[in-house]
Amino acid sequence: MAADAESATDQRIVEHLAARLRRRQVVGSQQTALETVLVLRQVVSKARFSNIDQLVDVIRSVGRKLVEAQPKEYTVGNTVRKVLHHIREEYHTASQGTVVPSISKPTFSIAKFVSQGQPRKQTASQRTSHETRGILRENDPDDPDAFARALKPVFMEAIQDVLDELETVYDNVSKNAKDHIHSDEIILTIGKSSTVEAFLKAAASHRKYTVIVADTAPSYSGREMAQSLSSSGISTVLVPDSSVYALMSRINKVVLGAHAILANGGMFAITGSLLAATAARAHSTPVVVCSGQFKLTPQWNLYHEYGALDFADPSGVLGFEEGDLVDKVDVVNPYYDYVRPEMIDAYITNDGDHPPSSVYRLIKEAYDDEDYAL
Repeated sequence: MAADAESATDQRIVEHLAARLRRRQVVGSQQTALETVLVLRQVVSKARFSNIDQLVDVIRSVGRKLVEAQPKEYTVGNTVRKVLHHIREEYHTASQGTVVPSISKPTFSIAKFVSQGQPRKQTASQRTSHETRGILRENDPDDPDAFARALKPVFMEAIQDVLDELETVYDNVSKNAKDHIHSDEIILTIGKSSTVEAFLKAAASHRKYTVIVADTAPSYSGREMAQSLSSSGISTVLVPDSSVYALMSRINKVVLGAHAILANGGMFAITGSLLAATAARAHSTPVVVCSGQFKLTPQWNLYHEYGALDFADPSGVLGFEEGDLVDKVDVVNPYYDYVRPEMIDAYITNDGDHPPSSVYRLIKEAYDDEDYAL
């Protein structure tokens, strides 16, 4: 009875988050990823399993429900894949009784020169190998919970590592901002991105520069971004979207945020990003994207006309007060643009800087092949 009650509680927690995702009550990639990790942590802490396959099935089941609730929020699936990867890694380390070299870190990557591994994770793996060596009992008929008792603390620590990475993502992306932005530069950005905002504010403590923010109609999220940057003492200019191309000859660098980074090196980003990237390419202006690695998505764009096939309310573009015109036109208000990899010069992530051509390798290292399809 107690096990049934715990199962029902877990089910309610998952359904509650799924309902909030479906209604878009959880906004922002980082917040979505954080809530997904918290749900997975609670599910794993109460789960009963006799082998690793049973635990993987439980996590995948939760992941499928959350992804189906909001398929366009790619960070949900990415977070589930990341948790599965960490759990398998800890299991292999414990079952072999030796420290398995972490495959979550690139062997050949620019980031290797920036950050030499994660000492905390390595020491955790070493401790795990000594604590659990020789005591793993999978599918023990006399004590079905023996396997879970031995490894659940290790798995919870692995999930905590994912949570810690998400909580510090803005700081880690911003730590080298001064190396990318130089004094007296003019930077262009589009809309409101928390990652880009943290990046620009971090650079402002070392450099004096100007930011031009496109207001990003019809959401006008650029106005909020401009106000936030201006209140931090950054010289900020708010301009309409239509003037981006005209101003591009004066721009030194375009800094964009991302909704999802795809396996081919392209990305889904807020509407207007494609406009800015195209104008930048015409003027040979570098385009850099600030994003956490939790946005790496093992999917390829199907080259839809509209990025992610996700649409906002068309009344923001053409209201019903324009009655005669509304009946004669189809109004489309896409949520995201698809920006091709050749339009992007570099991704600035919480684990170093990477060109679009190396994104597929980062995805290969971050997730297991069998988890690409949950």
